[in-house]
Amino acid sequence: MQNIDNLPILQEKLTDDRGITRRDAARRLLAGIVAGAAFPLGTAAHPIWKHFEDEHLMGRAEVDTASSKLHFLNAQQFESLSALAEAIVPGSSKANIASFIDLLLSVDEKKHQIEFLDSLAALETESDKRYGKSFLAVSAIEKTELLTASSTSFKAGSSEHALREAFENLKEWISGAYYSSEVGMRELGWTPDRVFAEFPGC
Repeated sequence: MQNIDNLPILQEKLTDDRGITRRDAARRLLAGIVAGAAFPLGTAAHPIWKHFEDEHLMGRAEVDTASSKLHFLNAQQFESLSALAEAIVPGSSKANIASFIDLLLSVDEKKHQIEFLDSLAALETESDKRYGKSFLAVSAIEKTELLTASSTSFKAGSSEHALREAFENLKEWISGAYYSSEVGMRELGWTPDRVFAEFPGC
């Protein structure tokens, strides 16, 4: 679980009883960066945060992520991402995280697209190396073992270090996508009638 502390959000009361939109959630997360707060979700330089400034894209996400249409990933990559997201942040499937990331990648720079696919392939290669199966096919215990090993610090320049970088890249895509959803915002303490000045720790 990511520890979310001291991240200010916009002080505005939402009138939509259905909940918070992706666009509003993204604005609140970005407000924390602008305010110069500590940013426990990751690094502000990561490509996912730039997308949150595009309100048209965030509005489009409300419709597109509810469909089964893929915009960038192929079916196998999508299933791999879905399994990885759920293992890193339980509840990701309820927030349609894989679909949201797929949409963001479809409009991202080629460099970031390649980095994402390379990161996903690195985790899949490690799963096959360790267990002879795809990440989707391994057990919950094996998923935890693999992710724990991937997130451990190793000597710079080693293959293990490259695996950690792949994990960190994917984790930031996933955590950013999750906490910019209504499910993620509610986990941080947001409700339609109460907007926090800060995100409480979780």
